[in-house]
Amino acid sequence: MRKVLKCKRGFTLIELMVVVIIVGILAAVAIPLYRANVRKSMASEGAALLGAVLTAERTYYAEHGTYTTSITDVSTTGNKYFTSFTVDSADGNGFTAHTTGTGDADGITVYMSYTNTSGAAITYGGL
Repeated sequence: MRKVLKCKRGFTLIELMVVVIIVGILAAVAIPLYRANVRKSMASEGAALLGAVLTAERTYYAEHGTYTTSITDVSTTGNKYFTSFTVDSADGNGFTAHTTGTGDADGITVYMSYTNTSGAAITYGGL
């Protein structure tokens, strides 16, 4: 008599469930880390906008001997996530400004403080 050998093909349900659980655990860890890095990259666009404000303020200072709080004197364009900025205070020694994100960057605020003696300091809020 001839024995019929059965070939095992495919995966069992238990093996498939284990793989699905492992993928789920990896996704639960990776997605929040990815989202945090995306928000940091969005905040860097706010820092770039404030860098343009810094350049405009320094140009204004070279012409007038003081910094300005007037947005019309410091004309620069926004970008995708940070469309506008505010110069909070300004005098002959420096200025402070901030920008707030819109859309996906809602809740992210980037602050810049600049003085003639210590330079620019940028801080982030809402990350």
